[in-house]
This record gives sequence, structure tokens and C-alpha cells, in this order.
Amino acid sequence: MKKAEPAIRTVQSISELHRLLHLPKPVHPLVSLIHLNQLDASVQSASGQVIYPFYQVCMKKNYAGGLRYGQNRYDFDEGILSFIAPGQLLSAETAATEGWVLMIHPDFLQGYPLARTIRQYGFFGYELTEALFVSDREEQVIDGLLANIEAEYQANLDRHSQDIIVTQIELLLHYADRFYSRQFLTRKPVNNDLLTRLETLLTGYFTSEQGLTMGLPTVDYVAGQLNVSPHYLSDMLRSLTGQSAQQHIQQTVIEKAKTMLSTTTLSVGEIAYQLGFTYPQSFNKLFKSKTNLSPLQFRQSFN
Repeated sequence: MKKAEPAIRTVQSISELHRLLHLPKPVHPLVSLIHLNQLDASVQSASGQVIYPFYQVCMKKNYAGGLRYGQNRYDFDEGILSFIAPGQLLSAETAATEGWVLMIHPDFLQGYPLARTIRQYGFFGYELTEALFVSDREEQVIDGLLANIEAEYQANLDRHSQDIIVTQIELLLHYADRFYSRQFLTRKPVNNDLLTRLETLLTGYFTSEQGLTMGLPTVDYVAGQLNVSPHYLSDMLRSLTGQSAQQHIQQTVIEKAKTMLSTTTLSVGEIAYQLGFTYPQSFNKLFKSKTNLSPLQFRQSFN
């Protein structure tokens, strides 16, 4: 008999999560900082699938056991910094014994530029396997920022408190962005291998004329084939090539189109359909935006 999937629970607020974790009521209903060693053994060993309506920044050290994120399970044996956006499915089978979790409800950021710009930090869309592995020095920087947030959070809240906390959160995200840039560079051999696999995938896609049946390859499709998240793929490519995943796919399409225009007698419409465009006009528009020539003008330049 097939084992039933565990029920998915939605935690409605930070205050509700505090109750579930047997913790005192949060000082502020829209932001909280929890030290993992505050949690009792029963909470540490609890399992289940949960969706949270708030952002989480998690530093986990001495992690023992497994963690499920979406449909995947991961194991870690060192400290990691991870970022979880509202609405993500998360379930812990065994929790970290050290570290902290910063929880930020989107409403806490309303009225601040960060309410809009936080969505530009791609690492909130990364998978846990793409978490940030920080050096000792980087960990000290992040822990220092969290100490500032906690000090302000635990003090008597006044009209300046929210401004200061939001500023510290934004600074933390800036540092995380910097440290991820460092990680892309230090893991360059791994990322170069990913880039090679991407180019092989796209070459095979167009050589086999998959565009005729599947259309143009999307970033989601390519990322899925490479077993990485779309955001991570784009950020990794940008660090290596200066182009996002979408731009890289488009450039590959243009190079393939140039080859077909210069070496075959296929019409522009036939080339467009083979590459995966539904409408030739869309192909013409993309080609001209990338080359400053229409497909016909490019072909005529060879005559």
C-alpha cells in the first residue's frame, strides 16, 4: 500500500510559528530572530511540510540530518546561509543544533524601497543545494549584522527602530550578494562545467529540431534539465559571461539562425519555425534587436 504523503500546513504568522515552537510571543509581530539552540528537543525532532508567508534568512551550523525543500532532500555537514521566500514549501526532518533564523514579514518592509528591491535578490529563489557557504570571516560579518538587529529588536521599540532594523536587513542582503559573487568565482571549475553542459544542451536542442515540437527553450526548462534553479543559473551565467540565462539562450538562437541563414536555402519563416518561434515576426524582431539587421538583410550580405 502506498504511504500517504504528509499533510502540508500553512503557518499564518510569525506569532503562530512562535507558539508552534514553544517560544515566547515575538516582540514585534512582523519580524523575529530565533536562535536554534532555544528550541527544545521535541521541536528539533519534529517533521512535517510547512509553507510560511514571510521571508526567512537562515544560518545553520553543525546541521545533522536531512532537510526537504520542495520535492528534494538535502544533507549538509557544515554551516550554510540560505534564503527562503514567502510561499516556499519547506520541511525539516532533523534540525540544526546551532545557528539562527531571521523572519521578515513582507508587511514589515512596506513603505521602504526594500519592499520592492528584495525581489531582485535572486538567491531567495535558489534551491538549498545552492546555499551560500560562508568563510569564517564572512560568517563573522553576517553574525555581527544579526547581533545589531537583535540588539535593536530586544530594546524598547521606538519610532527609529523599524528604520534601523530595515537598514540592517538591507545591509545583510548586500553582503550576501557580495559573498555569492565570491562563491561563483571560487567555484568557477564547477560553474564552468555547468556552462559547458548548458551549451551542450542547447546545441542538442537545436540540432535535433526540438523547437518544432517544444518551441523555444525557456529558462525554466533549461534549468530543470541541468538540475539547478532558474535564478541560480542566471546569476551564475551573469558572473561568468555577463549575460543572464535568457540572454544566453537568445544569443544561442541568434548564432544558430545566422548559420541557417548563411548555409541553407530555407525561407526566413521556415527557419523561425525550426528554431521554435510561433510567429516569424517574433523571430525577425529578436534577430534585428541583436544584430541591427533583419534576417533577409543578413542573408543578402553573403551575396
